[in-house]
Amino acid sequence: MKKRARGSSLALPLSMARLTAASLETIFHRSVMMAQGTCSQAEYKRMVAEKVAAMQASTLAMMTGRGTASVMAPYLTRTRANAKRLRRKV
Repeated sequence: MKKRARGSSLALPLSMARLTAASLETIFHRSVMMAQGTCSQAEYKRMVAEKVAAMQASTLAMMTGRGTASVMAPYLTRTRANAKRLRRKV
C-alpha cells in the first residue's frame, strides 16, 4: 500500500518536482511546435488562458487560507494535463 505525501513534509517538494518536470516537458513540446511552425493560434491562446485560470484559482486558495498544496494544485493540474495532451501530438 502506497503512502501519500499529502500533509507530510514532502508534499511541497514533491509538488514542485512534479510541476517542474511537467513544465519542462510542456515547454519542450511547445517550443518544437513553434520552431516547426505548427503551433496553432488556438494553442497560443490556450497558453495565456490557462495561466490566467490557474492564477485565479491559486489566488482564491491563498485568500481563503488553504495550504500550500492547494495554492500549487491549479498550476500542477494544468501543467500535467498539457504535458499529457502535447505528448500525444508528437
